[in-house]
Amino acid sequence: MIALVTAGCSLAPKYTRPKAPIPSSWASGPACQEEGAERQCLAPQRLEWREFYKDPMLKQVIEMALANNRDLRISALNVERARALYGVQRAELLPSVTGSGSASKQRIPADVMGFPQALTIERYDVNLGISAWEIDFFGRIRSLKDKALEEFLASEEARKSAQIVLVSEVARAYLTLAADREMLSIAKATLKNQEKTYELILRQYEVGMASKLDMCQAKTQVDAARKDVARYTQVVALDKNALDLLAGRTVPEPLLPKGLSNVRSPEKIFADLSSEVLLNRPDIVAAEHRLKAAYAYIGAARAAFFPRISLTTSLGTATDELSNLFGSGTEAWNFAPQISIPIFDARTWAAYRVSKTERDIALAQYEKAIQTAFKEVADALAVQTAIKHQIEAQESLVKAVSETFTLASKRYLKGIDSYLNVLDAQRSLFAAQQELIMLRLAKLANRVKLYAVLGGGGE
Repeated sequence: MIALVTAGCSLAPKYTRPKAPIPSSWASGPACQEEGAERQCLAPQRLEWREFYKDPMLKQVIEMALANNRDLRISALNVERARALYGVQRAELLPSVTGSGSASKQRIPADVMGFPQALTIERYDVNLGISAWEIDFFGRIRSLKDKALEEFLASEEARKSAQIVLVSEVARAYLTLAADREMLSIAKATLKNQEKTYELILRQYEVGMASKLDMCQAKTQVDAARKDVARYTQVVALDKNALDLLAGRTVPEPLLPKGLSNVRSPEKIFADLSSEVLLNRPDIVAAEHRLKAAYAYIGAARAAFFPRISLTTSLGTATDELSNLFGSGTEAWNFAPQISIPIFDARTWAAYRVSKTERDIALAQYEKAIQTAFKEVADALAVQTAIKHQIEAQESLVKAVSETFTLASKRYLKGIDSYLNVLDAQRSLFAAQQELIMLRLAKLANRVKLYAVLGGGGE
């Protein structure tokens, strides 16, 4: 009987993977041209995150996050829940066999039910039976089982996607902390230089070699530098809190970066592959499993229009003497098949329409996930080369502004120029140094993003 049930038909529509609504290759405009020269670099699908991230301290922080992050833990528990629900739904295909035993003893007084004397009636039963087992001729239960399986597989892919996001977020937070710590170092160095300059001008003012305006301007720069130090001290503290939250515990000080220049850059990667590689990204695979689940649900909704056959049966013994419970001639059995034929039920038609609508929604979500992934990769590729040129230009600017500041300081000390030129050069140098750090951070963060959006870091 079980073999007959498992070989029954299925009314679920045949699934065919939809055509990806994206171009077959990445953009090849000016922003993406030069990276093609780096063909020796590994593709992210072949690069584990332990190989991609080169900094040993960052690796330890990522390991800490994978072990302690609560969001990832919730994702893992969701997988376990989906696996259990799939087991429950799969068990519906098999009969539920139960055993039971009962005993009863009843005294009937005299002259009741036509008996002149009192009677004592005893009954003992032992049964093994199946209760209301649905025989899945039209695949309703099997379709629900397939739906539960696809939802379980989707939850597993969602866990991988959550891991990719977590690994990239930890790396981004770590790099941001490194950049802001370097900003803080520059701010402290600037404050120290401003204090030295102020003390020098103050002494010159006291002996009449500098104007009060120069002294006030120097004091203004000291106060501005003190404000920058306080601001970056706050930013670094907030960055540390964000990193601790991602790691799931307090990250020890020895694992924290001193500055962005002290962090080893992640591995270089390229995306010189067909855009179809995105179909293996965990979030897209999860969306496809949900689409397959919607197809299976249509099968269950269609099966609701057909007869439903269930079986209740039991086999055991019955006797009026406990000592003869398993004796000869005490066999008892019950066989009660039941068929339910739907005639008219508006809810069945409504459920069928709902199942088709859910399939269309899942299809749109699957296509949107592909389009979003393509945009993320295209954006990262566009940034990858452009940021390289920006850093080169900014490094040249920092060098030029630094020379300008040095010359302005010398000209002021020789009495050739006003202190205003020194102030302008100092502000420009500090701003240029900040911008250079932010561009270097953007370069590394974009490399991390490209690795993640191509599906790297999920294992």
